[in-house]
Amino acid sequence: MLRRAAALALIASLAGCGGEPPPPTPEETGVPDALVPAPKAPGAQGSAGIGTPMKERVATLGVLNKRNNLEQDFTMKPGESRRLGNLVVRLSACEKTAPWEKPEEEGAFVQVFVQERARSGDDAVWHKVFSGWLFKNSPALNVVEHPIYDVWVKSCAMSFPGEEDSPSDSASDNSEA
Repeated sequence: MLRRAAALALIASLAGCGGEPPPPTPEETGVPDALVPAPKAPGAQGSAGIGTPMKERVATLGVLNKRNNLEQDFTMKPGESRRLGNLVVRLSACEKTAPWEKPEEEGAFVQVFVQERARSGDDAVWHKVFSGWLFKNSPALNVVEHPIYDVWVKSCAMSFPGEEDSPSDSASDNSEA
C-alpha cells in the first residue's frame, strides 16, 4: 500500500514538471521620467570655445555589476542617460586635455542613480549614489562607491583645432614636392 502511494506521488510530481518554464520577465531599460533632466556640469563651461562643441563629444563609460561580473560599455553624448537594470548613468559633460597639455587626462561629469528598497516590502525608490567628475588616468581622485556597481571613464572623443594637421603629415607632403 505504501509503495502504491509513493508511486502515485511520484507520478503526480512528474506530471507537474511536464510544462515549460515561464518566460523570463523583461528587464526595464527605459530611464524613469523623474531622472531625465540633466544639470550642467560644474567647470565644463571654461573650455566651451576650444575643440569639439560639448553636444558633439562622445564619452565611453564602463559599467560593472560586481554581483554577476557583467561589464558593459555605454557610449553616450552629454545630456544622455542609460539604464541597466536598476542602475541609471547620466552623462553631463566630457572633457579631454589638449594634445599640447601635460599630463594628458580624460574625464566625464557623471551622475549615478540606483533603484533600491529601504526594507523588504517597501517600494523601490531611486537614490543618487554619485555625482561628480570621473577621470580615466586618475581613477582614485573620485570614485563611485557602491557595493554592487562600478562606473569609470574609458574615453572622451573630441578634437582640437590644428589636431588634423600633424607634423609628420606636413613633412611627408614637403618631401614629395
